[in-house]
Amino acid sequence: MEIFNDKFHEECGVVGIYKKDKKDAAKFVYYCLYALQHRGQESAGIAANDNGQINNKKGMGLLSEVFSNGNGVDGLKGHIAIGQVRYTTA
Repeated sequence: MEIFNDKFHEECGVVGIYKKDKKDAAKFVYYCLYALQHRGQESAGIAANDNGQINNKKGMGLLSEVFSNGNGVDGLKGHIAIGQVRYTTA
């Protein structure tokens, strides 16, 4: 197995948001992940921190399926959020 090679491989998409002024970081993560959807179409998830309480939602399928066209992020309050769209590789 070769560890180093001359090609850059793109798999998955990860994004994090820190918002100093508002508590809807998960919604911004959702829109960023939507733009990265081509990087992973097997599963998606978002976690948000609300004053030390971490809430998350994840599932198999496209981002829009997991989060019901953006409505699923309403329960993820907080000013810090991270999300991922996943593509499995061997």
